[in-house]
Amino acid sequence: MDIALQTLSTPHRRITILDAPGHKEFIPNMISGASQADSALLVVDAAVGEFEAGFEKGGQTREHLLLVRSLGVSQIIVAVNKLDQVNWNKDRYDEICDLLQPFLVQSGFHPSKTKFTPVGAMAGVNLTSRDAEDAKVLRQWYSGPTLVDLLDGLEPPTRDIAAPLRFPISNVFKGQGSRVGVTGRVCGGVVQAGERLRILPGDESALVRSIESDDESVPWAISGANVTMYLTDVDPIHLNIGSVLCRPGSVIPLAAVFTARIITFDIQLPITAGTSVELFHHSRDVPASISKLVATLDRSTGTIIKQNPRVLSKGVSAEVQITLRSSIPSAPLVKVQPIPLEPFSVNKELGRILIRRGGETIGAGQ
Repeated sequence: MDIALQTLSTPHRRITILDAPGHKEFIPNMISGASQADSALLVVDAAVGEFEAGFEKGGQTREHLLLVRSLGVSQIIVAVNKLDQVNWNKDRYDEICDLLQPFLVQSGFHPSKTKFTPVGAMAGVNLTSRDAEDAKVLRQWYSGPTLVDLLDGLEPPTRDIAAPLRFPISNVFKGQGSRVGVTGRVCGGVVQAGERLRILPGDESALVRSIESDDESVPWAISGANVTMYLTDVDPIHLNIGSVLCRPGSVIPLAAVFTARIITFDIQLPITAGTSVELFHHSRDVPASISKLVATLDRSTGTIIKQNPRVLSKGVSAEVQITLRSSIPSAPLVKVQPIPLEPFSVNKELGRILIRRGGETIGAGQ
């Protein structure tokens, strides 16, 4: 299932919406979408029993919040939807907000960057206004901003256009003629139509024939832009989801073994050396293992608490060594292809990782 992409213009913002699936079977797709986001819009169902099912331990609401915060998203809007199904009950709205607020703080969202709003999406209530007759009950107790008002107030992050060009590919498709289309987010620098770029990993290059943003042709795109680029002079077999396009003179490093600082989530089974995991890096998902537990760290200062711990339990900050594994279980000795990976201090978007095991996200780091 792909990420749906749409644009929205508000009085002061032009917003690209990345609609990621919410079902637990599509968490990898959700990670791909969240890795390209600056802010989060969480839509929760106010119907009795529905919100609780998503928010209880093991529910997708909790995991999604942890994932987006771990991927660097710091601003969030919570739209409490389907309040019309509970007759615009203020107590139900307050109950949901009171349950979510402490968990959002615990997950790392600052209260000043967390906003709530009640909506009835099917009837269009409080999306752009609440003047309709359907919003009569809501108007009796709510006078705050609409959803579009909150979207219009989001703070755009600083874009590092002076950094080396980095364009992780999130999708590949066949264009017209000999052109190949790739979509993704510019994670540093500026890309221009007409320039030749390297494809990492690998030794291939491609010519940027054209760039499209919001279905319009543009001559260039800067860091933070979600665009489609049409490439020529390249065999599509060399373009994969997770590959990174960069300039020949400033290529991204590749790694098959690296050290990361991670924080473990609310895990039931401790992590030990040799634990097999799925490594998520931007749009890439590869098999890996925690090959060494280097040290546990103080979560506030980063100082070493214990060298070479035997296990990592829940809520622990640690330094670990991660080694990529072969994607073919029957051929473990096949040479593993390294992945494009940048230190967090150089490029935050390409320095973050997520670690999953058995369908559960067990940690995140850099």
